[in-house]
Amino acid sequence: MRSVSLFSLLACSTASMAAIEVSSKAAPDGSVLTQSQVFAGFGCSGQNISPDLSWSAGPQGTKSYAVTMYDPDAPTGSGWWHWVVYNLPASTLSLPVGAGTPDGAKLPAGAVQGKTDFGGPGFGGACPPPGDKPHRYIVTVYALGTEKIEVAADSTGAMVGFMIHANMLDKGSITTTYSR
Repeated sequence: MRSVSLFSLLACSTASMAAIEVSSKAAPDGSVLTQSQVFAGFGCSGQNISPDLSWSAGPQGTKSYAVTMYDPDAPTGSGWWHWVVYNLPASTLSLPVGAGTPDGAKLPAGAVQGKTDFGGPGFGGACPPPGDKPHRYIVTVYALGTEKIEVAADSTGAMVGFMIHANMLDKGSITTTYSR
């Protein structure tokens, strides 16, 4: 039987608690989203502009990052993918306001936006059903141990999410809310 010291248990425990620190000026953790981050269409009349994001560097071995925005409260039985960005170079530690346009013009070279549950690539803002409880919008930044996630261009957020989790070294999140 292998002996494990208390020190090594504490070291492993501390290492597993390290998380990427994520922040946004346009959509700070715990805030209510503004009309800027509300979808334009699907019965909503927002501006559909992705918020700025900044994050701390991932652990040693980080080769790329991915960003997702997910609503676990959507009445679908499986949540709703609002934004899926992957293959962000390891040197990327922020995205500007508006980086989530369908053409990805403000994203770093090589970054890919996956298909959202609105049906296409790019940021799709909040748009919960009228009168529903406030929905949570969880923006997560993932440090990945691979330079590229290889998936088909029309892959769902769930498929990209599977590949993200298969290559994840660390992650950090912020959560905002919105209701109408």
